[in-house]
Amino acid sequence: MKAKADTPFVALNIAVLTVSDTRTFDTDTSGQMFVDRLSAAGHRLAERVLLKDDLYKIRAQVATWIADDNVQVVLITGGTGFTGRDSTPEAVACLLDKQVDGFGELFRQISVADIGTSTVQSRALAGLANGTLVCCLPGSTNAVRTGWDGILAEQLDARHRPCNFVAHLKQAAACDSRG
Repeated sequence: MKAKADTPFVALNIAVLTVSDTRTFDTDTSGQMFVDRLSAAGHRLAERVLLKDDLYKIRAQVATWIADDNVQVVLITGGTGFTGRDSTPEAVACLLDKQVDGFGELFRQISVADIGTSTVQSRALAGLANGTLVCCLPGSTNAVRTGWDGILAEQLDARHRPCNFVAHLKQAAACDSRG
C-alpha cells in the first residue's frame, strides 16, 4: 500500500449486513469475515444484521444506517446473484447519491483469477449516500475476502494514496484515530 507517513489512521464505524434466506449468525461465515477483517484493520463494528432476501427489508435497514450519523460504511454480503430472490442491488441502488462504478468493475476483474468467467454474474456495486459508503458483495466467503483484501482494506484507510474514501465520509475527521 502506498501510504502518506504524516496521515493518521482513522477508525471508521462500519455496519455489516448479511442477506441470506438460509444462514444464521452461527453459519454466517461471510459476515463474520467482514467483522474479523474490519476489526483487525482497526475499525469498529457499528452493528451486524442478518436479513432474509427481501428487497424492502434490505432497503429499510440500509436507509436506517445511511441516516445514522454514527455509521460511515455499510458492507453487505449476499443477494447479488441472478436468482429470483436476489435483490440487494435493486434494494440499494435507489438509495445512492453517487455510484462508484469502478468498484464492481474492479471486483469482477480481480475475481477472474478465482472464478474465471463466472465473475460476469457478480452484480457487486458500491456508492455514496449521505456521506456513507455502501458496498454490496456476493455472499461467498471468498468474495468477501477478495473484496476486502483487494479493494476495501486500502480504500477505507485514510493513509492510502493517491486517494481513498475516508475524506468523503460523514464525520470522518471526528472519529477516534487511535483505532
